[in-house]
Amino acid sequence: MSTEAAVVCEIIWRGIAIEVTHVSGYLASHLDHIAVEAKPRTPLPITQTGYRSHFIAPEDLAEYDGAGDFVQFWLDAAGKDWDGQLTLF
Repeated sequence: MSTEAAVVCEIIWRGIAIEVTHVSGYLASHLDHIAVEAKPRTPLPITQTGYRSHFIAPEDLAEYDGAGDFVQFWLDAAGKDWDGQLTLF
C-alpha cells in the first residue's frame, strides 16, 4: 500500500451501507485507489459481488468532495434504471 493512511468513510445508497476506502498514491503510483464494499456484500449497479476496486487519477477525484462523494455520484449515475437485479445478458 501507500505510505499514506487509508481514509475510510461510510455512505448509505438506497438503504445499503457501503464502506468506501481511499488510498492516495497507491503502491507509489500516480493513481489513487478506491475500494467500495457493501456491508453486508450485496450486488450494486457497479459490482455483482458487492466489492469493487477502482483506480482513479487524483485530478479526477478532486472534482468531488472526497471518495465517498465520488462513489455516491457513480452509484447514482449507474443506478438510474437499476432495480436491484443484475442481468446476465
